[in-house]
Amino acid sequence: MFQYNCLNPIASVGLDLFSDDYKKVEDMNGADAVLVRSAAMHDLDLPDGLLAVARAGAGVNNIPLDKCAEKGIVVFNTPGANANGVKELVFAGMLYASRDIVGGIEWCLENQNDENIAKTAEKQKKNFAGTEIAGKKLGVIGLGAIGVLVANAAVHMGMEVYGYDPYISVTAAWNLSRSVKHISNVEDIYRECDYITIHVPLLDSTRKMINAEAIAMMKPTAIVLNFARDLLVDEEAMVDALAAGKVHKYVSDFPNTTTVGAKGCIVTPHLGASTAESEDNCAIMAVREIRDYLENGNIVHSVNFPDCSMGACTTAGRIGILHRNVKGMLSQYTTVLGDAGINIDAMANKSKGDYAYALLDVDTSVTEDVIEKLKSTEGVLGVRKIQ
Repeated sequence: MFQYNCLNPIASVGLDLFSDDYKKVEDMNGADAVLVRSAAMHDLDLPDGLLAVARAGAGVNNIPLDKCAEKGIVVFNTPGANANGVKELVFAGMLYASRDIVGGIEWCLENQNDENIAKTAEKQKKNFAGTEIAGKKLGVIGLGAIGVLVANAAVHMGMEVYGYDPYISVTAAWNLSRSVKHISNVEDIYRECDYITIHVPLLDSTRKMINAEAIAMMKPTAIVLNFARDLLVDEEAMVDALAAGKVHKYVSDFPNTTTVGAKGCIVTPHLGASTAESEDNCAIMAVREIRDYLENGNIVHSVNFPDCSMGACTTAGRIGILHRNVKGMLSQYTTVLGDAGINIDAMANKSKGDYAYALLDVDTSVTEDVIEKLKSTEGVLGVRKIQ
């Protein structure tokens, strides 16, 4: 029996995928897995028995990744599950920034008691005129699940699309429209594009990547959209540029005291994945990832350990070992198993940064003594007898 805890409300369509071998508990202590959306976990005491955390969404800045890794806790996210919801909001942001739709709506509300509002509107509508997005240049920074959808949709809407991503995956490259022009220098996007939308993870290398220097390269008519993470943009520099007329609009999905109410800023209350479909998709993917890990030992879509999958176990036993990415670890495991007379039928070992994960299928059931010997090996962070 596995136990799981939800730190935030998780869509029932996902939780319903748990079998009768799973029980929901209200306290994280004693849980094998935790599902989370936006709850901050950095200050939480993580119980020793916790095996996995699944973020029902893409961003994981609310989860202490290294702390989890050191405790042998695998952290998953759900890349692509909310991609369509975010993509659609990006285009809403483009349209709001290009045409004063909000101003027009506000004018109608302010004049709702005017008996001649229809006639008056014909005189006033020029005050809310804007531009079309067809034929304009769009720069997409980051071509992951969301960036590719945005780029492809923009092509179909008649935009001239430029894409920048030095680390684009093979899958993303295959899915990207041939009409998207690949850019090797992000500064070309800053200089040339009418619209710039950013879709990269928040890392030390991407924090405030759109800074005063980048903004200075942009056209005064440029519209910048940020539906990824607020800290990717130096928002104080952006607000200064907007006030000085050096950039036209900044659209953000992350309200704060710097941008809300500032000239040229259009801010929404983190609505990117706030659709029924996105929440359902994220919940379904998160539960499937947890089940595959707890039941089969497979890691898919982890952010602090490498992906490593061997399907369902068809041998007498399977062992999963989370360890540091240092030399000589596998030889120590094979020695322990060999001394116990256990033969390895199949093995996979993957690494990611400072951490690695090994899956071993063996021809006989593994005793607790063997598990304890593996756990005592220097550099091992966690060992689990999966079958």
